Amino acid sequence: MATSRIKNMTEGRPASLIFTFALPLMAGNVFQQLYTVIDTMVVGKALGVNALAALGAADWLNWMMLGIIQGFTQGFAILMAQKFGAGKHGELRRVIGNSAVLSLLSALILLGIGQLLARPILVLLQTPEEILGNALLYLRIMFWGIPIVMSYNLLACVLRSLGDGQTPLHAMIVAALTNIALDLLFVLVFHLGIGGAAAATLIAQLISSLFCLYHIRKIQILAFVRSDFALRDGLPLRLLLLGFPMAFQNAIIAIGGMIVQFVVNGFGVLFIAGFTATNKLYGILEIAATSYGYAMITYVGQNLGASKTDRIRKGMRSAVFIALATSVLIAVFMLLAGRMILGCFISGTPEEFEQTLKIAYFYLVIMSLFLPVLYILHVTRSAIQGMGNTVLPMVSGVAEFVMRAATAILLPLAAGETGIFFAEIMAWAGATVILVISYFVVVKKTERTLAG
Repeated sequence: MATSRIKNMTEGRPASLIFTFALPLMAGNVFQQLYTVIDTMVVGKALGVNALAALGAADWLNWMMLGIIQGFTQGFAILMAQKFGAGKHGELRRVIGNSAVLSLLSALILLGIGQLLARPILVLLQTPEEILGNALLYLRIMFWGIPIVMSYNLLACVLRSLGDGQTPLHAMIVAALTNIALDLLFVLVFHLGIGGAAAATLIAQLISSLFCLYHIRKIQILAFVRSDFALRDGLPLRLLLLGFPMAFQNAIIAIGGMIVQFVVNGFGVLFIAGFTATNKLYGILEIAATSYGYAMITYVGQNLGASKTDRIRKGMRSAVFIALATSVLIAVFMLLAGRMILGCFISGTPEEFEQTLKIAYFYLVIMSLFLPVLYILHVTRSAIQGMGNTVLPMVSGVAEFVMRAATAILLPLAAGETGIFFAEIMAWAGATVILVISYFVVVKKTERTLAG
């Protein structure tokens, strides 16, 4: 049954292929963001402003680990998509088998590093004492679940590389419903606090992993044998050369985010809570951007494997148009409904509520106005990665780090605490300039290579 969901993206109208492939990914992201939002709502409303601020203090370190995981698995998926597009199913199985072994080893290393460094980094970021304990507890639990998170991301990437966006969607729906139910049970009924919210997320991720694995085992071209998992013939190095730059890119972006968090932590708990409330909507703001990104990695990878560079250019033009239109629609919605949505995350006295909401909505307005820049960033970066170049996107990640950190440190000195809100915008702009130039360089080089 899962075999019928596989999609060959080397034939047909690019715009239709990209959009229809991205739609279930968007829906999946909606459900993923839904349980992130429910987490935040339950914690913010049931446990108060301090607990909400603790989530914010833990956000970037948690995101860094997730970003590294996603970087490795998305890098591995580039080669999967290329092998599938070329019709080399035996090599595809070896790529997936080697990716599984490398993912397991990476997960164990990250688990150890995370547990070792969680407290020192929170202290280094000057996390306020009143939220330090909860932030650390949340991270400890999330880091123990790194192998679970790695398994879901790898399995979802396998499915997406074969053009199957439906199964990850269904997995995420199941995970979202599970997470919401467990959030309410663990926090409101069992009173397990912020640790209960973290545990609910990991259990939901485990269920989504098992769901994806069940469907992968039904795909006929993925009938694995033991030799597929043997690390040999230079394949592990090739996979790491694709995955490591993407993991490093996400890590360096997260470090920039931690610098931002360091500055934010100096503005007090209410400012942290407002900043956190809007950051929890960040995933909704970019929900379609990441989906178009996944679609472009698969689309470009498959067409590169089939040596159809003309379709890569056509697909890029279509994706840019679709992404810009989508970003404008989301921005308008957030400008109109953002204040109401943010109010669902915030509790406290009327004065605390109004002050926190004012901070959160101002930040949301700024991000919404510049959202088209973020969408161009995602589409362009993913197209370059789909062509097998993960180094230039990594360079753009360094640019994001520099712009984000410099703005966070310097602009508040001139503009006050609201200057911190522009750190994200400057990071997007710096990376996008590099990526747009890089795209034209890489696509021309790819065309010359295939023609020669």
